[in-house]
Amino acid sequence: MAEISAKLVQELRQKTGAGMMDCKKALKESEGDIEAATTWLRQKGIAKADKGSSRIAAEGLVDTYIQTGGQVGVLIEVNCQTDFVARNDAFKALVKNLAQQAATADSVESLLTQPYIEKSSVTVDEFIKETIATLGENIQVRRFVNFSLANTPGIADSYIHTGGRVGVLMELTAQSALAATNEDFQNLAKNAAMQVAACPNVEYVSVDQIPAEIVTKEKDIEMGKDDLGNKPENIKEKIVQGRIDKRLKEMTLLDQPYIRDQSISIEDLVKQVKGQIGEDIQVSRFVRYVLGEGIEKNEMSFADEVAAQIGAK
Repeated sequence: MAEISAKLVQELRQKTGAGMMDCKKALKESEGDIEAATTWLRQKGIAKADKGSSRIAAEGLVDTYIQTGGQVGVLIEVNCQTDFVARNDAFKALVKNLAQQAATADSVESLLTQPYIEKSSVTVDEFIKETIATLGENIQVRRFVNFSLANTPGIADSYIHTGGRVGVLMELTAQSALAATNEDFQNLAKNAAMQVAACPNVEYVSVDQIPAEIVTKEKDIEMGKDDLGNKPENIKEKIVQGRIDKRLKEMTLLDQPYIRDQSISIEDLVKQVKGQIGEDIQVSRFVRYVLGEGIEKNEMSFADEVAAQIGAK
C-alpha cells in the first residue's frame, strides 16, 4: 500500500483527537482511508479515550538536556492545557525525561515509539496517555532539536528563562578538545545562550548566514515606505541600504551588544575568549523556543469550558 503521509496522520489526529501513533496504525489498518480509520479508532475505543487530546495545549514547558561533557544537547517543548499542570511535579519529571530520550531520536514520531526511560514496558506514547489520564489534561510533545558534536571539538549548552517559557540550545566549536574543558569557553557558551534568550529578534549567528531572499524582502519593505516617496533615487538607495544594514544586524547574534557589558558586542566577546584560550572558536548554531509560539490559543474561560463539558454530557 502507499506510504502513510504525515499530513494524513495529522488530519486524522485533528478529526478524532487520537494520539499520533494510534492514527498512523489506524491508517495502515484501513489502507489510508480516513473514514475507515476513524471507524477503526472508535471500534478500539481509542478516539473516545483520547477525547482530551482535542483540547488545545498551549501551556507547558520548554526544557533542555545536556549530556555530561557537553557533546550532546537537546531543547524540547512539551505542551499541556494549563499552567497549573505545567507546574505539577509529574509533568515536570515527564518533560525532563523526554528531553533526555530525545537525544537519540530524529523526530517526535520516533521519540514516541521508544520505551519510556522509567517504565520500559510501555512506549513514550503510552506513558503520555497514562499521564493524561492521571492529570486530566491533554499533553503533546510539540517539537525538539538535538545537537551532537560527535568528533568535533566543542560544547553544547543551554539556558532556560522565565520558568520554562523560553529556552535556547547553543553550540560552540573549537580547534581542540582541550578548549571545550576551558572555563572561559564554557562560560561563553552559557552567556551566548542567555543573550539569544534576551533577544527575540535574533535568528542567525552572523549576517552572512541570512538567506538572500530575506535580504531582498527587507529591501522591498524599506523601498516601499511612504517617507521615501519624494526622495531622489540615489538618496533613496543610500537610506534604504543603511536601514537594511541596521535591520540585518538586529537579526544576528554576533552583532548584539553584550547584555553583561553594553560597550562590547558578542563578536568582541568571542574575540576576547579566543585570545584567552589561544585558538580559534566559533558560534556554530543555536535554536530558540518560546512556549506556545504559533499555537492558536482557545480564549474560552475555565468557567465556560466547564459549562461546555457539562452540557456535552
